[in-house]
Amino acid sequence: MRSYHVDSGAGIAGLSIKNHPDPRPGPGQVLVAVRAVSLNYRELLVLRGNYVLPVKPDVVPISDGAGEVVAVGPGVRTVRVGDRVMATLFPSWQEGPFGVQHLAQLGGSLDGMLTELAVLEENALVPIPDHLSYQEAATLPCAAVTAWNALTGDGVGLRPGQTLVTQGSGGVSLFALQFAKMLGARVIATTSDPAKAARLVELGADEVIDYRAMPDWPAKVRELTGGQGADRIIDVAGLLEQSLKAVAIAGHVACVGFVGDNASPLDSRALFASGATVRAVAVGSRAQFLAMSRAIEVNRLHPVVDRVFPFDEAPDAYHYYASGKALGKVVIEL
Repeated sequence: MRSYHVDSGAGIAGLSIKNHPDPRPGPGQVLVAVRAVSLNYRELLVLRGNYVLPVKPDVVPISDGAGEVVAVGPGVRTVRVGDRVMATLFPSWQEGPFGVQHLAQLGGSLDGMLTELAVLEENALVPIPDHLSYQEAATLPCAAVTAWNALTGDGVGLRPGQTLVTQGSGGVSLFALQFAKMLGARVIATTSDPAKAARLVELGADEVIDYRAMPDWPAKVRELTGGQGADRIIDVAGLLEQSLKAVAIAGHVACVGFVGDNASPLDSRALFASGATVRAVAVGSRAQFLAMSRAIEVNRLHPVVDRVFPFDEAPDAYHYYASGKALGKVVIEL
């Protein structure tokens, strides 16, 4: 079998293909023929050497993948040969709150999914909804679960008729838009690209704010909400000060991450004045993945895929993703 490998900090140029003997699953393990993987911002951080979690030397990169079970080890009961499955990013995080005991993650401290064959734990797999292709299923484990957790994981959840603000058109924001509309909410999206603005409207955004033409986008959010502010905000850019100005009293800001040098110190006075809950969201548990997958299946939701690259052109997929041109997930097909 063939696998891509890279060292943290080696960049896209550091990706290399290596040949290995086909692996065999051990007790409680499953051998998956990977059919597709998808890229997330974390993959760029791994290659740039500034990912926040440990990365093993010569790691097989990419956390998100989907494939077909081709062999099972002793004691496996919940999956069978021929099943279509997705891998969870944090294999040991089954349910409940996240903790240090769950830090091991695919494409980081554990080998990931940019490989023809992957050995995975039986309890770290989720069935693929019947209506999704392998390409579509490969987009779900990181960005979609993160968006689902951000909208539902606080014990209250986004409710019909509430207003959500999404930032930009990255994977988490697009899934949040789709899930919010599925849950009956109003969505205000932000972007600086007119073409992407039009696409966001096509996907269901009720209003789109050009944050370059209107740098004080929080004021526009308040205008669009009758002065109240948005009930929930998905902050993917690390601009918490602005998000706190746009959120309603006692609202909810899900801090998903930051882009580039956007991360800024949090003003405790602004936090107190907002009365909002700010919650850091790092993907989600397998239980959340399963719940999200059921909702996707019932609602026949399809992820937004921008472009698909063949396995041998994986570096080109990374370059295209890093360019910021994509609206939707970038997928590598095996």
